[in-house]
Parts: sequence; structure tokens; C-alpha cells
Amino acid sequence: MRKILLMALIAVVLLSCKKEVKNEQTLSGLNTKDFVTKVDGKETGLYILKNVLGLEACITNYGGRLVSLLVPDRNGVLTDVVLGYGSIAAYLASDGNYGALIGRYGNRIKDGVFTLDNVTYQLPKNNNGHCLHGGPDGFHKQIWDAEQIDRQTLKLTYLSKDGEAGFPGNLNVTVIYKLTDDNAIDIRYEATTDKPTVVNLTNHSYFNLSGKLGSQISDHYIYINADSITAVDETLIPVAIMPVDGTPMDLRRPVLINTGINADYKQIVLGKGYDHNWVLNTKGNVNERAAKVYHDGSGIVMDVYTDEPGIQFYSGNFMAVADAGKLGITYPHRGALCLETQHYPNSPNEPSFPGTTLRPGEKYTSRCIYSFKTVKTPVN
Repeated sequence: MRKILLMALIAVVLLSCKKEVKNEQTLSGLNTKDFVTKVDGKETGLYILKNVLGLEACITNYGGRLVSLLVPDRNGVLTDVVLGYGSIAAYLASDGNYGALIGRYGNRIKDGVFTLDNVTYQLPKNNNGHCLHGGPDGFHKQIWDAEQIDRQTLKLTYLSKDGEAGFPGNLNVTVIYKLTDDNAIDIRYEATTDKPTVVNLTNHSYFNLSGKLGSQISDHYIYINADSITAVDETLIPVAIMPVDGTPMDLRRPVLINTGINADYKQIVLGKGYDHNWVLNTKGNVNERAAKVYHDGSGIVMDVYTDEPGIQFYSGNFMAVADAGKLGITYPHRGALCLETQHYPNSPNEPSFPGTTLRPGEKYTSRCIYSFKTVKTPVN
């Protein structure tokens, strides 16, 4: 009898200790329970950030992805401005990078090969014979350890082990997402290594500022503070630094995306639209605006600040014709744009480009700020 009572007591204790998965609906209409599962033995979840003005950012630790971001339009209505999915199951079933943290190396490395200190490293080839975004199982597919510091700050950490995707060194990565009280998502990256390696981290959020996530971004205005781009070949590998003067790549004044995205111009044709790295004039000054996007209908403006030397403007050229997104919204071809702050593509193989080598005892740092405001009239 005593043994039976003891077993019953143990069962009660175990049941009381079992983690209860609570369901909370976010302001953007997501259900937190839909983001709870286990992948390779690690738990996933949805983390909600809010600032003093009531803005909301939702992030999952699967790929460190920004799932939704509510900012006010010119009428003060909170508007979701990033594409994503409504459940962890949908993210797991997709090869896309919606909202993801990208690494070890954002963008392309030619032939998936680089040499460092006379040692040659072979990486996965997942894009026209090149390594794109760290390969098919890059940081966007990993489960990050998450710690919500406060209601506005999320800390994500990940150990990329020596040899992962062919990259050398145990790389300890920390990314801090902060939803600031002046309506910005401030992303800070840090990394250290125990072997010489290459690092180029970025965020791959897909933005649409119209207030209608099922629309195309051809009616957005774009500005980039850059006098040149890294011109590409037919496989989108940089071949030269090219001035933007007199070309559709000149975005030094706000330009309606529709005016250049289908231009009969070699670089546009090669990229099937905009898919290039702009060489920023900001010289690493995070306080100087690197890029700006504006939508006349919503009045929403997004300013981008970074200490990186380049920014990839991608106009959704390879998005599917119809992709089932969150809340039953279908995302169209060119339904969003990306502004990925970065070092230049293929830098490990281009000595003239800013270096991406990280050595033991050094700390990699990078910062990107997506800042939001509204205006009543078009931006000049």
C-alpha cells in the first residue's frame, strides 16, 4: 500500500512539473502555440517584443527569424511590414529565408571555395555552383538558444561547430534584437572563433510597407546612399566595382522601383531585377542613413543604418508566383524587398574587397537598424 501511494505521489509531482504550453495571440494575429515544437531535440518558440508606444515584433528562435513587425501607418493604424509564415511547421516545410539570420557567410562565395592561411575549404554548392547564405543548412535552419532580456530585447546565441558546412573554427555567435522606443528594430551581431575563419552575418527580412502583404513592391520608392555597385556575372558573382551614374542602379535620389526593375540593362537582366550589392558611402558610420524605402499609400518610411560597407537590395525576383503566407495571405512574385547589410559577396576570394577574416582573440561585430516613421507627403 505504501509503495502504491509513493508511486501516485511521484506521478502527481511529474504532472505538475510538466511544462504547460500556453497559447497567446499576438497583435499581428499569430498564435504562440503554433511555434512550439522540437527540432533535433531543441525547443522552438515565438518571442514577443513591445515598446512603450505599443509596437510589436515577433521572433522565433528557428533561424532567428523576424516573423512579424507592427509599425504605425500615417493614420496611426498598426501595420505588419514583414512577410513570414504563421507556424513553425510552415517554416520547416519551406526552403525560404523569410526574416532569417544568415551565416556563416551571407550572400555568395564563388564555387563554394575559399583559401585562408594556405588552407582551402570546400563549402556546399547550393546556388549556380556557388555557396549562398552559408549553404542549404546555414544559420537560417538552426535552432538558436533564446533569452528574453526584457519586454523589448531578445538575445539569441548559437555555436557553429568547427567544420559545419565546411567552415573552420568553433564560432560562438550572439545576436541581440531590440525594439526601441523610437520605433526601430536594432540588430547587433557578435562572434568569436578558436580558428581563423570568415564571417559575414545579416538579416534576410522581406519588407512590404504598403499595409497589404499580398501586394507587389513595384510601387515603393527606394533610396541607397551609394555611388557604385559590385557588378555581377550571369551567376551573380561580383566581377567589378561599377559606378551607378547614368544607370538604373543610381538610387541616390528616391526612385520608384517600377521604373527600373524591368529595365533593358545588363545588370538588371542578369539579376532578373535588383539583386546587387551597393557599395555604401557611409564608411561604417552607423549614424548616417544607408538606405530608405517609402510607400506613398501607407505613408510608412523605413530608414536603414549600418556599420557595414555594403547593402544587398533584392527585389524578390525569385519569389514564387504564389506562396501561402501567414494569416491566409498569398505572397506574389516580387511581393517584398530585402535590404541586407553586409560585407561584399565573395570577399574571401577578392583581396581588394573589405576583409571578412576573423581570428582567435578578435571579435566580429556588426549592426543594422531598421527605423520606421510616417510622412504625409512623398519623400524627396
